[in-house]
Amino acid sequence: MNKNQKRGSKARRPERRISVRAVRREKPDMQKLGRALAELALAQAEAEAEANASGVPPATAEARGAADE
Repeated sequence: MNKNQKRGSKARRPERRISVRAVRREKPDMQKLGRALAELALAQAEAEAEANASGVPPATAEARGAADE
């Protein structure tokens, strides 16, 4: 173990960029869709946890929709 590395500290995962391209198929690839959904849910949960830790209320769909109008 590196002497500068703290024991028990969780390494922060690098930010991932998720992109979606339309490809016509007979059946959708449920494994890929599931993975994408899980990644989005994880990213949202991490963002909400960070917002809660810093005391900032998380943005809601209603608040974002009202700001767009």
